[in-house]
Amino acid sequence: MESIFNSFYYIVPFIFLLGVLVFVHEFGHFIIARMCGVRVTDFSIGFGRKLWGFTDKYQTNWKICAIPLGGYCQFLGDANGASAGEDAETLESLSEDEKKHSFAYQNPWKKLAIVLGGPGFNYLFAIIVMSLIFMFVGMVNYPPIVGEVIPGSAAEQAGLQEEDVIIEVNGHQIEAFSDISSEVALSADGIAKIVLLRGDETISLDVKLTNISIEEGDPVSERPMLGIKSKTSIDIDGQKLSFFPAIAEACRGTWRMTTDTLRGVGQMITGKRSGEDLGGIIRIAEMTGDISKKSGWVDFVAFMAILSINLGLINLFPIPVLDGGHVVIFLLEIISGREMHEKVKEVLFKCGFALLLALMLFATWNDFVHLFKRWFV
Repeated sequence: MESIFNSFYYIVPFIFLLGVLVFVHEFGHFIIARMCGVRVTDFSIGFGRKLWGFTDKYQTNWKICAIPLGGYCQFLGDANGASAGEDAETLESLSEDEKKHSFAYQNPWKKLAIVLGGPGFNYLFAIIVMSLIFMFVGMVNYPPIVGEVIPGSAAEQAGLQEEDVIIEVNGHQIEAFSDISSEVALSADGIAKIVLLRGDETISLDVKLTNISIEEGDPVSERPMLGIKSKTSIDIDGQKLSFFPAIAEACRGTWRMTTDTLRGVGQMITGKRSGEDLGGIIRIAEMTGDISKKSGWVDFVAFMAILSINLGLINLFPIPVLDGGHVVIFLLEIISGREMHEKVKEVLFKCGFALLLALMLFATWNDFVHLFKRWFV
């Protein structure tokens, strides 16, 4: 019986969350395409065999498919749902009127707008969700609870543990997780004096910090850091914002999450950060299940907003097959004034698919290693 409940908490919320985010992303492509006069032949949530669907008056086939790990928005003349190439036979058979509504015959500016619609709607969705939380629920903060201690870090050497609640750093009271790094950076002589709660016990520690390289431009800077990560749950402080301040705060939070993610990716590429931090679909499912079991709906919705930002950002990476790869191609076509040869596109998309597959396999391996350590070590 317990395994059934665990399956419910980990599988059902994950499928719901992923379905919402995929719908938002693909709807961005869809609505911009409609505005540009491009016909959408298929709008799918999931891949594989169709479980349910209908065709609307614009001849778009809306469907939900059996494998709920993504989706696609296919345009008239596309060879496949990823828009990775064109169906030459279909294009040749189109009438002159139909060509006006085919993605392949649009100018590169329209193509660029349609491709950017997906990531753009992911960002818009996150800003709207966070704004509504700030207006109707209150400001949210990550509590100063240790969610993970990074191996080999100053925190591990000092004996910090998961679930420790940090209440003071260098004599200053800590209210949110973000306060920790601010106070640690001001530590004198590389020593952070930390007071924490572990259960009912109050513990004082003098932590000798280690410098970690942070890429914030040129030159690379180093900061003294503890080496801990926050929990996924959030705190509500009850301070509700009015309309415009809520939007402004949501935009600031979105920008901060984007830059933090890009900084982390840069550190992985340059070897300054372990690739073990790269997680995939299993890690997302695990985090979704943990939130569903232990936290409230606000945590779940806030987590959905964070993932929407990550989904939008990842899709903007300049990898062929992803939206960012299409953006690069269309920008090159705009600059050169001519369309890239179809054979060149085909090679780029194959290379992009191979790279994406390799990253997915690496992330999945990390996920299995993480789960093994969580449950068996």
